[in-house]
Amino acid sequence: MLKNSKAFSGFSVGDLSQANSFYRDVLGLDVEEMAMGLLAIHLAGGGEVIIYPKPNHTPATYTVLNFPVDNINEIVDDLSSKGISFERYSGEIKTDEKGICRESGGPLIAWFKDPAGNILSVLQEI
Repeated sequence: MLKNSKAFSGFSVGDLSQANSFYRDVLGLDVEEMAMGLLAIHLAGGGEVIIYPKPNHTPATYTVLNFPVDNINEIVDDLSSKGISFERYSGEIKTDEKGICRESGGPLIAWFKDPAGNILSVLQEI
């Protein structure tokens, strides 16, 4: 029934202007301001994510957006130089000094937060 639907995802932020600047200027994504105070992030491959304002926004406690990359070390260095801090984990999931999880059996992955506290990641298949 929904197999051919062009589905999209969305998440909230507390400040749309701050989100627009972050996703457009820091991450370099194609961001469109839409009606009703929404932002659309146009992703490679034709996908899209809607960002909507929520006055009582609470950051997601899970990863809301993953960015596959060819070279995670270069991307982490580049984003770090733009002021992004990568999350550090030392429990069940362990990250190195750059914030990259290099555990065997899965992709290399590093998590960071947008200005609203939502969790994003960059990941590289190995």
